[in-house]
Amino acid sequence: MVIRLAREKAMAVAATHPDACIIGSDQAAVRTDAADGETILGKPGSIAACIDQLRHCAGQTVTFLTAVAVLTPDAAPVEFIDTTRVMFRLLDDATIERYVTREMPLDCAGGFKSEGLGISLCESIVSVDPSALIGLPLIRLAATLRTVGFALP
Repeated sequence: MVIRLAREKAMAVAATHPDACIIGSDQAAVRTDAADGETILGKPGSIAACIDQLRHCAGQTVTFLTAVAVLTPDAAPVEFIDTTRVMFRLLDDATIERYVTREMPLDCAGGFKSEGLGISLCESIVSVDPSALIGLPLIRLAATLRTVGFALP
Protein backbone atom coordinates (compact mmCIF):
# COMPACT_ATOMS: atom_id res chain seq x y z
CA MET A 1 0.00 0.00 0.00
CA VAL A 2 2.68 2.55 0.98
CA ILE A 3 4.82 1.89 -2.09
CA ARG A 4 1.75 2.23 -4.34
CA LEU A 5 0.84 5.54 -2.68
CA ALA A 6 4.41 6.86 -2.92
CA ARG A 7 4.54 5.87 -6.61
CA GLU A 8 1.16 7.49 -7.35
CA LYS A 9 2.21 10.72 -5.65
CA ALA A 10 5.44 10.83 -7.66
CA MET A 11 3.67 10.00 -10.93
CA ALA A 12 1.08 12.73 -10.38
CA VAL A 13 3.82 15.35 -10.04
CA ALA A 14 5.89 13.86 -12.88
CA ALA A 15 2.92 14.27 -15.23
CA THR A 16 3.29 18.06 -15.01
CA HIS A 17 7.09 18.13 -14.53
CA PRO A 18 8.44 15.47 -16.92
CA ASP A 19 12.03 16.78 -16.88
CA ALA A 20 12.39 16.86 -13.10
CA CYS A 21 13.54 14.39 -10.49
CA ILE A 22 10.47 13.60 -8.44
CA ILE A 23 10.41 12.07 -4.97
CA GLY A 24 7.16 10.59 -3.66
CA SER A 25 6.77 9.19 -0.16
CA ASP A 26 4.12 7.72 2.09
CA GLN A 27 4.04 6.13 5.53
CA ALA A 28 1.76 3.83 7.48
CA ALA A 29 2.01 2.20 10.86
CA VAL A 30 1.05 -1.43 11.46
CA ARG A 31 0.18 -2.77 14.89
CA THR A 32 0.08 -6.53 15.32
CA ASP A 33 -1.50 -8.28 18.28
CA ALA A 34 -3.02 -11.66 19.01
CA ALA A 35 -6.58 -10.37 19.39
CA ASP A 36 -6.88 -8.13 16.32
CA GLY A 37 -4.13 -9.41 14.02
CA GLU A 38 -2.64 -6.66 11.85
CA THR A 39 -4.18 -3.19 12.03
CA ILE A 40 -3.05 -0.36 9.76
CA LEU A 41 -2.82 2.89 11.67
CA GLY A 42 -3.12 5.87 9.42
CA LYS A 43 -3.29 9.51 10.34
CA PRO A 44 -5.88 9.74 13.13
CA GLY A 45 -7.39 13.06 12.00
CA SER A 46 -9.16 13.76 15.32
CA ILE A 47 -8.24 13.96 18.98
CA ALA A 48 -10.52 11.04 19.86
CA ALA A 49 -9.07 8.80 17.12
CA CYS A 50 -5.52 9.73 18.13
CA ILE A 51 -6.16 8.89 21.78
CA ASP A 52 -7.73 5.58 20.75
CA GLN A 53 -4.76 4.69 18.51
CA LEU A 54 -2.27 5.41 21.27
CA ARG A 55 -4.29 3.40 23.82
CA HIS A 56 -4.00 0.39 21.50
CA CYS A 57 -0.28 1.03 20.92
CA ALA A 58 0.59 1.24 24.62
CA GLY A 59 2.92 -1.61 25.56
CA GLN A 60 3.02 -2.80 21.93
CA THR A 61 5.54 -2.77 19.10
CA VAL A 62 4.34 -0.86 16.05
CA THR A 63 6.03 -1.18 12.66
CA PHE A 64 6.30 1.99 10.61
CA LEU A 65 6.65 1.45 6.86
CA THR A 66 7.98 4.42 4.92
CA ALA A 67 7.97 4.07 1.14
CA VAL A 68 9.86 6.21 -1.35
CA ALA A 69 9.56 6.38 -5.14
CA VAL A 70 12.16 8.32 -7.13
CA LEU A 71 11.38 9.14 -10.76
CA THR A 72 13.91 10.77 -13.07
CA PRO A 73 13.78 11.40 -16.81
CA ASP A 74 17.08 9.56 -17.47
CA ALA A 75 16.97 6.54 -15.13
CA ALA A 76 14.66 3.69 -14.24
CA PRO A 77 12.30 4.39 -11.33
CA VAL A 78 13.65 3.42 -7.91
CA GLU A 79 11.34 2.37 -5.09
CA PHE A 80 12.08 1.19 -1.58
CA ILE A 81 10.52 0.73 1.85
CA ASP A 82 12.20 1.50 5.16
CA THR A 83 10.99 -0.40 8.23
CA THR A 84 11.19 1.11 11.71
CA ARG A 85 9.95 -0.66 14.84
CA VAL A 86 8.72 1.41 17.78
CA MET A 87 8.10 -0.19 21.16
CA PHE A 88 5.67 1.99 23.08
CA ARG A 89 5.93 1.99 26.84
CA LEU A 90 2.87 1.25 28.96
CA LEU A 91 0.75 4.40 28.89
CA ASP A 92 -2.17 5.44 31.07
CA ASP A 93 -5.06 7.53 29.77
CA ALA A 94 -3.89 10.72 31.49
CA THR A 95 -0.46 10.48 29.80
CA ILE A 96 -1.99 9.85 26.40
CA GLU A 97 -4.50 12.69 26.69
CA ARG A 98 -1.83 15.10 27.98
CA TYR A 99 0.44 14.21 25.07
CA VAL A 100 -2.23 14.48 22.38
CA THR A 101 -3.55 17.85 23.61
CA ARG A 102 -0.01 19.29 23.81
CA GLU A 103 1.37 18.06 20.47
CA MET A 104 -1.79 17.48 18.39
CA PRO A 105 -0.20 14.76 16.17
CA LEU A 106 -3.43 14.27 14.22
CA ASP A 107 -1.71 14.23 10.81
CA CYS A 108 0.94 11.62 11.74
CA ALA A 109 0.76 7.90 11.03
CA GLY A 110 0.35 6.17 14.38
CA GLY A 111 -0.65 9.38 16.13
CA PHE A 112 2.70 10.50 17.52
CA LYS A 113 5.82 12.50 16.59
CA SER A 114 9.14 10.98 17.58
CA GLU A 115 10.85 14.28 16.78
CA GLY A 116 8.80 16.02 19.47
CA LEU A 117 7.19 15.15 22.77
CA GLY A 118 6.16 11.77 21.37
CA ILE A 119 9.63 10.39 22.04
CA SER A 120 8.62 10.24 25.71
CA LEU A 121 6.00 7.60 24.80
CA CYS A 122 8.65 5.19 23.53
CA GLU A 123 10.55 2.42 25.20
CA SER A 124 12.76 1.85 22.15
CA ILE A 125 13.08 2.57 18.43
CA VAL A 126 14.88 0.20 16.07
CA SER A 127 15.80 1.57 12.65
CA VAL A 128 18.69 1.74 10.22
CA ASP A 129 17.66 5.31 9.34
CA PRO A 130 16.30 7.48 12.18
CA SER A 131 14.98 10.07 9.71
CA ALA A 132 12.53 7.50 8.28
CA LEU A 133 10.23 7.66 11.29
CA ILE A 134 9.89 11.40 10.80
CA GLY A 135 8.61 10.65 7.29
CA LEU A 136 11.47 10.44 4.80
CA PRO A 137 14.42 7.99 5.03
CA LEU A 138 17.15 10.43 4.08
CA ILE A 139 20.11 8.03 4.27
CA ARG A 140 18.71 5.65 1.67
CA LEU A 141 17.22 8.51 -0.36
CA ALA A 142 20.63 10.18 -0.58
CA ALA A 143 22.17 6.88 -1.73
CA THR A 144 19.42 6.49 -4.34
CA LEU A 145 19.94 10.03 -5.63
CA ARG A 146 23.69 9.37 -5.99
CA THR A 147 22.85 6.16 -7.90
CA VAL A 148 20.69 8.05 -10.41
CA GLY A 149 23.38 10.67 -11.02
CA PHE A 150 23.20 13.40 -8.41
CA ALA A 151 26.46 14.54 -6.79
CA LEU A 152 25.74 14.76 -3.08
CA PRO A 153 28.37 15.52 -0.46
